Formats: sequence, C-alpha cells, structure tokens
Amino acid sequence: MTLIACALFALPALAQTAEELKAQKAEKKAIVKAAQAEVDAIQAKIDALPGWKINAFGTIGVDISGFNNWYSQGNPNVNAGTIGLTMNAIANLKKEKFFWRNNANLNLQWVKFDDRDDPNDNDGYREATDVFNIQSLYGRKLSEKLALSGLAEYRTTVLDNFNDPGYLDVGVGATWTPIENLVVTVHPLNYNFVFSSGDDIFESSAGAKIVADYTRSIGKINFKTNFSTFQSYENSELSNFTWINSFGYTIWKNIGVGFEFGLRGNHQEAVNFARQTDATASFDSVDNDVQSYYLLGLNYKF
Repeated sequence: MTLIACALFALPALAQTAEELKAQKAEKKAIVKAAQAEVDAIQAKIDALPGWKINAFGTIGVDISGFNNWYSQGNPNVNAGTIGLTMNAIANLKKEKFFWRNNANLNLQWVKFDDRDDPNDNDGYREATDVFNIQSLYGRKLSEKLALSGLAEYRTTVLDNFNDPGYLDVGVGATWTPIENLVVTVHPLNYNFVFSSGDDIFESSAGAKIVADYTRSIGKINFKTNFSTFQSYENSELSNFTWINSFGYTIWKNIGVGFEFGLRGNHQEAVNFARQTDATASFDSVDNDVQSYYLLGLNYKF
C-alpha cells in the first residue's frame, strides 16, 4: 500500500515536470527563432554591401537497382540505374554606379537499363539530361532600381552534340531590380545566334530578350529560379524559352536535399528531333511540345 501511495503522489510531480520541460522547450525555440531573424537581418545588410558575392550549390541523385528471376515484371533479370547531377554557380559584383551579375547552370544525367536476357541491348549508361546555361549581365545604374544593361547568354549541351545546336544571345536594353534578389532584364535590341551543322531548321534572328532571375538564401534554404525567353521579330517559330528552378535545403553541415525542375520550349529543336525519323517534318507538321526534366537527390552547398 505504501508503494501505491508513493506512486500516486509521484504522478502529479512527474506530470508537472513534463509540463515545465515543454514550457522550457517552447521558450528556447522562441529564442532561437528570434536569433535566426537577427542573423537573417544581418545577412541582408551584408548582401547589400558593395563587392563580389559568390555562391554555389549542387545536387546529386543516384538510383541503382538489380533484379534476378523477378518474374512478376516483363524483364526478370535487369540491372538499372540513374545518375544525375546539377550545379548552380553565382558570381555577382555590386558597385555604387554599376553591377555585373554572372550565373551558370549545369544539369547532367545518365540512365541504364540492362536486360541481361537480351545480349543485343545497350548495357551501359546513356545520356539522358544534358543542359548547360551561362549568363553574364552588366548594368550601368540610372537609379538604385533601374540601369542600362548589356547581356550575353549561351545555351547548349555538353555530353552530346556540343554547340550543335548552340544559342548565343547578345543584346542591350534595361534592367530593373525592384527588390534585392529579383532582377528583370528587358532587351529589345538583341540578336540570337544559332550554331548548328543541320539544315535550314536552325536560323539566327533579331528579337527581344527577357530574363527574370530570383536568387535567395535564407538560413538553410537556397533557392534560384531563372526564366529566359527570346522572341524573334522575324518568325515566331524561331522564338524559345527556358525556365529552370533549383532548390536546396541543408540538413547537416553543408549536406542536404536538393530538387531541380526545368521547362523549355523550342520549336526548332522539336522539328530537328522529328526529322530523325521523318525527313519531311516541318514547323507546320510538328507540335512545339514543352520539354521538361527534374532531379531529386542529395544537395551540397559550397
């Protein structure tokens, strides 16, 4: 009986202790939240200072699997795998009267599907995603938010058919920075150089270039979205756009999870691909379907 009585008296004490611990935990969380807000405010002031700001983060995704006598699927003996990586690099120079913003994006991916029962299939890794974009923007400030600017942007593939096709945009116009991390560039005087060994599908032309870039680091989060479009004055079929979104979240030290998603519209590329099986394919007979890719995996912040 004595033991039971002691236990009954101890229960309220234990419950009270648990409530006190929860209250202490909530208090500490509030302190951490307030401290993080102060850190973010200081970082914002640092980012606003003149000088170079350099940042880079990337994602690696790996998926490897093997099946032996797995009869429930069509190919019971298979080795399969996917390896992909992305890299975003940023180097921005900010001065009192001008700025120079540079960024590069690389996304490479290989896939493998080896049916061990088929001696004639391709048992190696093949290129799947192949994207390389680099931009360089120089602006001479008219005010804190508006500048006269010049832009050079180059897009191509790296693993397969380098610079075939390749796209180089060079133009001048204006750049608007309504907030610290958002940069909107409108260049009505722009020329889109297209490099290709193909036939008359790929053509260079004059047009307007529009680029919107938002890059932000908040604590453990790195985020970047870049939309770039060229609108040809000569023929709408020569227009194109690319929109790339990258996200990274740091979990431990500089390692975390990352996700990248990209969209592209390019009618010239669609027709060129269709002509691999149909030599008569043209802009009128081939739809300009939106191209897309994504990668999810481990992320590392440099």
